[in-house]
Amino acid sequence: MAQGLRAEIKQKAPFASVEQEVYLNLLRTGETLSRDVENLLRASDLSGTQYNVLRILRGAGKDGLTCSEAGERMVTHDPDITRLLDRLEKRKLITRSRDTRDRRVVKTRITPQGLRLLGTLDKPVADLHRGLFHHMTGRDLKKLSSLLEKVRAREG
Repeated sequence: MAQGLRAEIKQKAPFASVEQEVYLNLLRTGETLSRDVENLLRASDLSGTQYNVLRILRGAGKDGLTCSEAGERMVTHDPDITRLLDRLEKRKLITRSRDTRDRRVVKTRITPQGLRLLGTLDKPVADLHRGLFHHMTGRDLKKLSSLLEKVRAREG
C-alpha cells in the first residue's frame, strides 16, 4: 500500500507515520471518487453539492427543509448554502417560501423539474458507484465503510 500511494504522488521518502499515510490515502481516494462523480454530473450542469441538496430535498418530501436543515444533512460542508440554493432556484429545480405559521422560517422544496432531473441521474450514478467499487467484495466494502465510520467517530 505504501509504495502505491508514494508512487502516485511521486514521493521517494517513506511517510513520517502510518497516520500520515492513511490520511493522505483518504484524501487522494476522496478526490479520485469525487472527480468521477463531478464528471458525470457536469453533463447535467450540476455540481456534487447541488446534486446532494437535490437528493436531500427529494428525501424531505413535500414539507421541505429550512436552509440550515438542508445544510446539516450535506455530505460535504458548504459554507455558502444560500448561494447554492439561489443557483438551484434560478434553474427552477427548487422553490423557497416562507412558512405560514412562522414567517421567519423559509422552507425549501424540490420542484417537479428537480425531481425529473434527479430521476434521469439515479441509474447513471448508481452504475458509477458500482463501477468504482466493482473490484471489491461486499464484505470488503462493509468493512471499509465500518472503518471509515470509526475514523469519524473519534473522540475529541
